[in-house]
Amino acid sequence: MEALEETEEVEQTPEDANSLNISDFLDDLEADITVEEASVPSDVPGFDWSSIDTSHLPSSYKTNSRQEKELLQLADHFLKQYTHLCPDRKPLFVHPVNECGVQKFVSTTLRPTLLPFPELYYWSGCASFVCDYLIMEPLKCPITLPSSLYSPTTILRYQRGNCFDFTVLLCSLLIGAGYDAYCVHGYATREMCSLDQTQEVCPLLRKPPEVPEEEDPNKYRIKYPLEPQSKFELQQKAKKEEEIEPGQEEEREEEVEVEKPKRDPLHGLRVHAWVLVLSGKRKVPETFFINPFTGNHHSTTDECFLGIESIWNHRNYWVNMQDCRQGCKDLSFDLSDSICWEIMFPESNEPSQLPTESPKKDTDDMVSDPSDALVQWGCCMEPSICLTSLLPTAEYENPFSQGKKVILYSKAKLEKWAAYANGDGLVERLTIYADSDCTEEVEVKEWFKHREDLLYMREVNKQTQLITDYFRPGHPLLLKAHSYTSLEPETGHTVEYYHTARVDGLWKRFENATEMTEYFMGRDDFLHMRHIELGERDKKMQKAGIRTDANSRPIVQIKEYFHRNPEKPADEDIEERIFMVIDDIIQLTYHLEVHDTIASKVVFCRVIGREKREDEILLSRENSVTYQPWSSEKHKNMLHLYNLLWELRAEQKLLKQQVRDSEAEMLNILTVHEDEEANIKLSVSMYNTAKRAQQHEATV
Repeated sequence: MEALEETEEVEQTPEDANSLNISDFLDDLEADITVEEASVPSDVPGFDWSSIDTSHLPSSYKTNSRQEKELLQLADHFLKQYTHLCPDRKPLFVHPVNECGVQKFVSTTLRPTLLPFPELYYWSGCASFVCDYLIMEPLKCPITLPSSLYSPTTILRYQRGNCFDFTVLLCSLLIGAGYDAYCVHGYATREMCSLDQTQEVCPLLRKPPEVPEEEDPNKYRIKYPLEPQSKFELQQKAKKEEEIEPGQEEEREEEVEVEKPKRDPLHGLRVHAWVLVLSGKRKVPETFFINPFTGNHHSTTDECFLGIESIWNHRNYWVNMQDCRQGCKDLSFDLSDSICWEIMFPESNEPSQLPTESPKKDTDDMVSDPSDALVQWGCCMEPSICLTSLLPTAEYENPFSQGKKVILYSKAKLEKWAAYANGDGLVERLTIYADSDCTEEVEVKEWFKHREDLLYMREVNKQTQLITDYFRPGHPLLLKAHSYTSLEPETGHTVEYYHTARVDGLWKRFENATEMTEYFMGRDDFLHMRHIELGERDKKMQKAGIRTDANSRPIVQIKEYFHRNPEKPADEDIEERIFMVIDDIIQLTYHLEVHDTIASKVVFCRVIGREKREDEILLSRENSVTYQPWSSEKHKNMLHLYNLLWELRAEQKLLKQQVRDSEAEMLNILTVHEDEEANIKLSVSMYNTAKRAQQHEATV
């Protein structure tokens, strides 16, 4: 079967392919194809597989039992029929040699295993573990099958392998977890086969798909006009976009050419292996692919997958008989369809039609049902090494054999570390660049684990130097996020809280040298924002060296905004309240009713020419201004205004104290945050006995 090929650029007949000198072709490709293997640094020496130790492996790895020999004979007979009926098809991957040099049927290499880690019960956890734990090794020849397939036992021990090794290990974990998973031998693009993700957008930066808005079924509903736009302004904007200098156009064209990947002469010929997960088991809604190198989920119509030769699991082997000239987008994955898939061991109750070359045995030793062949032969094999014993908890928690893993994306770099590898709890860092050469940093995102201060993410804007820290619930100060450029006081801080845990409902506060703004949610008094204007400190006291907390900034003005309280009349429900502390003016603005156009207002001013005394309220027609056109007569009564002013004076005194408390709280947050960064502590679960023992030895 021929996979999807670039027939327009590279025309190649089967006769030419057979006579192709592969070594010369690959030598020519070295000058044209540059592969960035993100998971394998260039300074790491190559691994010598011929020097591995196989003495610890059981005898079933070094010899074939009688049942296995019969199975190989059946597979050989199937291959002879296959090559006779399909002479133009590429060779199948059926029985390569293992690490001991013994031929093994590929289905017997799979070891369904459920490892004792909660994350590995789901396909995403299994895929992430395999791509992080193993080091990717490219195939020796990108267009031919490997000559060997090592067992998952050896692959786990040495933590490296090619795409087939990755796939067999991942498929073993998925089948053990209950998924209907299969290993796939097929063809893929150069970027997927070589783990080159420099042309892809980092998954952490991908925007979620937009959900289309449902159209209103009521066609008679009034459609309000959109925001008006000036046609003249739109024309001027279009002219400016058209008036681009020729030099800028050439630069853009050069950038596009640089970002566009080079043509691959081996497009459609590159051998790759990946995992197929069918829908049904484990409530999988839709069939999908998993790329074992990245652990990413792919649709079966993804254009990166160019064709399939065969698939297998631990029970059977299927050959694809469908046309793959359009890639995998039109393939049917109904394995019971004998027209689309040729099965090696027919799953029926009838006796096998495939003759064997082995001598006749007793009827008790013969396998009457081919569908149970692998099950019966597998049970007769000697037990293999348990994969669980090869993966202790310490190695599972530290999957990166080289200390960390680096993945290069388009204008981004992702770095990963194991938990507790860094003293500050750093486990991931994403660096975003402005250019394709990754020289100018724009933003850095970092993720943390096991920190006692509950910090789990940090964003740093390299252009503005703005740092934003994010905390999990449970922080002693109820912090949710903290944005700052410096931990010095009054330099511009924005703090977000878990407001449901606070009594006052405060969810956000912004403070700088001249103002403070607080935002509230779910309050009984319907307050949703408070804005405070602050003056400059006394310079004489600053020169005298008096502390900042003792030399407070004077409060100039306090503004409060309230939502509508439906239980009150509009002319009694305050919308805005302003306390001009220095000018001694209080201004109230009330909500509007549905039919009103002008809001009611009340203003209390200071009496001119009279010295203000504490706890004294002087009210007259001269220092009070009211405008309440829709209110009743009681609101125009001086006694009512006097009581209102008395309440506002008490409220103003209380607000001033709350402002001082807010300033003290911000200072405390900065002090605690600075201390947490200077003395970072990592927490260890009480169930992690190995790590707690290491921690105890370090403290002794």
